[in-house]
Amino acid sequence: MEFISSRNNPRIKEIRLLKQAKVRRQSGFCVVEGIWHFIEAVEAWKQGAYASLIRVFFAPSLLKSEIAHETIREVAQRGIPCYQVEESVFRSIADKQNPQGILALVRLRQPTLEALNPEQLSWLVGLVEPQDPGNVGTILRTMDAVGAQGLLLLDGGVDPFHPEVTRASMGAIFWIPVVQVSFQEMIHWAAFNDITIYGTSAHAIKLYTEAERFNKPCLLLLGNERQGLTEPQRQACHELLRLPMSGRVSSLNLAVAAGVMLYYMQPKLS
Repeated sequence: MEFISSRNNPRIKEIRLLKQAKVRRQSGFCVVEGIWHFIEAVEAWKQGAYASLIRVFFAPSLLKSEIAHETIREVAQRGIPCYQVEESVFRSIADKQNPQGILALVRLRQPTLEALNPEQLSWLVGLVEPQDPGNVGTILRTMDAVGAQGLLLLDGGVDPFHPEVTRASMGAIFWIPVVQVSFQEMIHWAAFNDITIYGTSAHAIKLYTEAERFNKPCLLLLGNERQGLTEPQRQACHELLRLPMSGRVSSLNLAVAAGVMLYYMQPKLS
């Protein structure tokens, strides 16, 4: 394995450039840091999910996990370039203050909307212009927990290649398809595929607990953190539901609201 001792090494510069959203979007690459996330990315790559392993970087002086070392040896045998990195150089590219000594360059595979099969992916979530990568990652993690199968990011917002999305998702982003499309494209696609859209809004009359069942295939639609769903977006929903707010606050955190809805929907899908 090649040893990297300079911060000016082209491979190190490449990792540093990926701190820029523009570079991440153009390349389709994300940087995966930490033992757990690295191993999840490797498993997804091995099973042909939504992550392709490109390169691995590790600092022998920092990496103490034998499982991580075994995994590095395995992927190296499979032809993935693995680089030993001098500790100070590794710290210069790590996001964590106390890095575990392992990171990988991963390409996230993003299918098109047309490639999604509603018969196989019958429970989806749509987020309109989400602003917080931590929220998106947490929603992906909750989707994985309940069995929801695909995430649509509508009209821009969060960069799905942001490292915080990966961290907050606990690797779920490697297993769940994430598609970036416009709201109008989603509406046309949903209509063509007979997908029922359930929207959440403080303007809804019906409480979420009053929904006795949810039809498959379906999509849970949530507005962004600032304004929720707009009037035209609410009108596009087949059914609007609201969460009761008994205190002074008018809304929940986006990821919390999604979690409440997803767990309520899970046993009521038919």
